[in-house]
Amino acid sequence: MQPRTHAQREYLTALGEIVQRIAGSLRNVSPQALPIRMYIAGGAALHFYTGERVSRDVDAAFSRRIALPENLEVAYRDADGAAQLLYLDRNYNDTLALMHEDAYDDARPLALPGVDACVLDVRLLSPLDLAVSKLGRFAGQDREDIVALARHGLIDAASLRHRAEAALTAYVGDTARVQNTIDIACRIVDNTLT
Repeated sequence: MQPRTHAQREYLTALGEIVQRIAGSLRNVSPQALPIRMYIAGGAALHFYTGERVSRDVDAAFSRRIALPENLEVAYRDADGAAQLLYLDRNYNDTLALMHEDAYDDARPLALPGVDACVLDVRLLSPLDLAVSKLGRFAGQDREDIVALARHGLIDAASLRHRAEAALTAYVGDTARVQNTIDIACRIVDNTLT
């Protein structure tokens, strides 16, 4: 089921162009290797769910290693007519983010015009997994993103704690800092919802 979007129409069109270019580069891939899944995270997913924070880059992971085409940036005009640029962040890496082991399985399908899901199956991290992914770095922008998800009624503190602590069990090393971050994030979500 297509998630409800708050994203600007112009932003979605630009995102669609980037995804079409990626899908086009897969036309000669063996059918046995398809579909390739593209998992969108970060500000692009946040903008889709909330309409807030128009991100200039698209953070995405793929289900397989793929050779990306060169031209993965799109210039467009936003709703106010201002020039904008959207590009795929080739340096995005989810390895250091706090991610639940089921985050990609629970990602929500996103249908984009001109993109055949049998070739490139585009998905958004769920709002809850998107919030969890913000806890590893937990910079100011990450906090604001978590507040936006809570303000839109997409996450609550109890679910965030449960999912984040479950994700934390797969990590090695001293996780005290991240546990503290989970506590702070849950308080922020509670304060946003009251």
